[in-house]
Amino acid sequence: MDHPPTRRGRLRVYLGAAPGVGKTYKMLDEAQRRAVRGTDVVIGFVETHGRVHTAERLDGLEVVPRRRVAYRGSTYEEMDVDAVLQRRPQVVIVDELAHTNIPGLEHEKRWEDVDVLLDAGIDVVTTVNVQHLESLNDVVESITGVRQRETVPDHVVRDAEAVELVDMSPQALRRRLAHGNVYAADKVDAALSRYFREGNLAALRELALLWVADRVDEGLERYRQEHRIDATWPARERIVVAVTGGPESPTLLRRAALISGRTAGGEWLAVYVARGDGLSGTSPDQLARQHTMAKDMGGSFHTVVSDDVATGILQFARAENASQILIGASRRGRWSTAFRPGVGERVIDGSGDVDVHIVSHGEARQANRDRRRRPDLGLGRTILGYVFGVILPVVTALLLDATSHLHDLTLESMLMLSAVVVVAIVGGLLPALVAAVLSAVLLNWYFVEPIHTLTIARGQYVVVIAVFVVVGAAVASVVDLAAGRAAQARQASSEADALAVLSHSLLRAGDRLPAVLAQACEVFSMIGAAILARDGDGWTTVVAHGDAPGSVDAADVDVPIDERTFLVLRGRTLAASDRRLVTAYAAHAAVVLERARAATEQARAVQLAEADRTRTALLAAVSHDLRSPLAAIKAAVSSLRNDEIDWSEEDEAELLMTVEESADRLDALVANLLDMSRLRAGAITALPDDVDVESVLRHAIAPLPDADRVDIQVDADLPLVHADAGLLERVLANLCENALKHTSSRVAVQGSTYVETDGAPRVCLRVVDHGPGVPSEAFDQLFAPFQRLGDVPQGDGVGLGLAVARGLTESMSGTLDAEETPGGGLTFVLSLPRAKEAAR
Repeated sequence: MDHPPTRRGRLRVYLGAAPGVGKTYKMLDEAQRRAVRGTDVVIGFVETHGRVHTAERLDGLEVVPRRRVAYRGSTYEEMDVDAVLQRRPQVVIVDELAHTNIPGLEHEKRWEDVDVLLDAGIDVVTTVNVQHLESLNDVVESITGVRQRETVPDHVVRDAEAVELVDMSPQALRRRLAHGNVYAADKVDAALSRYFREGNLAALRELALLWVADRVDEGLERYRQEHRIDATWPARERIVVAVTGGPESPTLLRRAALISGRTAGGEWLAVYVARGDGLSGTSPDQLARQHTMAKDMGGSFHTVVSDDVATGILQFARAENASQILIGASRRGRWSTAFRPGVGERVIDGSGDVDVHIVSHGEARQANRDRRRRPDLGLGRTILGYVFGVILPVVTALLLDATSHLHDLTLESMLMLSAVVVVAIVGGLLPALVAAVLSAVLLNWYFVEPIHTLTIARGQYVVVIAVFVVVGAAVASVVDLAAGRAAQARQASSEADALAVLSHSLLRAGDRLPAVLAQACEVFSMIGAAILARDGDGWTTVVAHGDAPGSVDAADVDVPIDERTFLVLRGRTLAASDRRLVTAYAAHAAVVLERARAATEQARAVQLAEADRTRTALLAAVSHDLRSPLAAIKAAVSSLRNDEIDWSEEDEAELLMTVEESADRLDALVANLLDMSRLRAGAITALPDDVDVESVLRHAIAPLPDADRVDIQVDADLPLVHADAGLLERVLANLCENALKHTSSRVAVQGSTYVETDGAPRVCLRVVDHGPGVPSEAFDQLFAPFQRLGDVPQGDGVGLGLAVARGLTESMSGTLDAEETPGGGLTFVLSLPRAKEAAR
């Protein structure tokens, strides 16, 4: 009886930048070491690619027989997962994790087979190239020009217990290739000039190093969290630059980029700390510009929420394991800094072992001057406050002096203090201070013994005078603060209006779902977000950002967009108040999705209209070309049926030949028209199989006029190709017919093999003529419908043959291009995938 595994198996991945760096050799080397230590190791699937040194490492290791699968008349070998599970070794060696299995097996991808083995508690050691990682597919295509069709999701490799980079310099790998240690000798030149160019290899190597470095960084951060380590471990230089959104922020960003660029592997992050109450003195437009500036200079921009700016900066720096913090010099005045430390001082006090740089800029003193010139209460109100600060205390003192017999010092003090409060309400801090000092002097002069002198006879009167100054300053400060809050509230209202306008603009901007998800991740501090659509019992990802969950169950936050679509976030659980904002994001996503569906329908309508225009153009273009062969047939047949003319055998033969040639021409024309119509409508479906090129070629040229002028020059060991035999025959017939029309000399069809940049073997067929040729700048026009270039007479076809040939070729995953023939003429280059079972 089988028992369920007590643990999931461990996965070890050997990651390489390109084929030939030695991943499989390293993997087998580890298998040999484990076997020597007594570990039960078997070979599940290893592809040696004919490399002798790699094959030698298989000696002594048990190999599980492969599963043979019949597919479309050929037999292929794949890993036998059931046999491995029945054998139940401790460790199984599985090569090429991103491999696509032959259709008909239980799983489409080999990494899914590996997942089954891991679930069974079997450890797996495997290999993969960096170009096969799903997240890097677009980047690799931009570097090499080749789209990788076999990929593996990043999380499969990220979840591995260990990822070991198998590294080799581009120069060393090219030497290995030149020595024949990677590919056969006949494939070396093509590989070196295409995929294995030194620049390509250097870029792929950097991708691999950075991907592994990021994974190491994730592991380090996970370790620090598990062990509750708050201290920073500066394993690499990481700089946090605190920006306010003000005019000095670009200076800080440029300084951070400069410092980060001095060390290899350094990175920098800009952080803006938003207040917890939502009030901000920063323009959203300024923040948006600085966000773009940070990204353009190679950094990243982040927004965090904190009631205390210094605390927010320090928490972010520790969370990112930063080694340095950059802060701009304070814009506050010297007196303000003396009584209350600024953000820079508090960050320095709490930084610990993180270096803090205070960056000088030209805005600090200017800001203080501007603040003095433009108080929050306004210039007019401030001047009025100074006037009241002088007049009101004097008037109050004179009135009290005139009625001194009616009150005592206590009431006099309270009334003078009331005057100070009125001045504070009207003019703010500085006028109130003036009024307080003046009131104290007047109180002492008129009401404190000895009268009409500034001498204070009793100590308690000193306290009275001090209270005037303190209370006046306190009241003025409250008024000043309230005015500042009111200004911030007005600013917040303006920002809310700006955000509303921005939301409306986003609604009009079409498909912005990736930007919406990225913004949601940043606002809610999430690591990934996605929009998922229900697909039967599973989920389909519509669009994703970051480390997005693949199902609603795997998400920390999920909000329905409609009955079948959900917005999901991964990272942390949100409070109920935050979920309301997530619902707003979901509503926005719903609008964008609806607009995308409408755009799709509009594109479909445009496509139908284009198809109608194409059919109209076809009818207009072929009207004459259809009539010509029909007229020739009718004339020849009418002549033969005329009993009044006694035709000789030679004349009858010539007329019959005219009928046959015109019928063939008409048949070819109608076939091309039908093919082009089906190509435009997307109705052609290739049924590829393993076919013999030479056999198809001979069938293609047999009915052509002057077929005896075609020389077939294919390699004796030319492998089978994976193509549709009928479509391939049409392609070859059109190419050979075109070549025969353009030259009176012989036409050669050459066949050979080469290796594509992604390592896939291909078969190349060249149709070579030595006619007048076509200028290189007109090569693209050759394959456009209704184009006739060269010396073909007008009326001899409608220019569809080459357009049909390229369309049929692309439907078979092939390519068709043109190039100049050495010595003059034109060569068509047809490339097709080679059959996996290439033996003829």
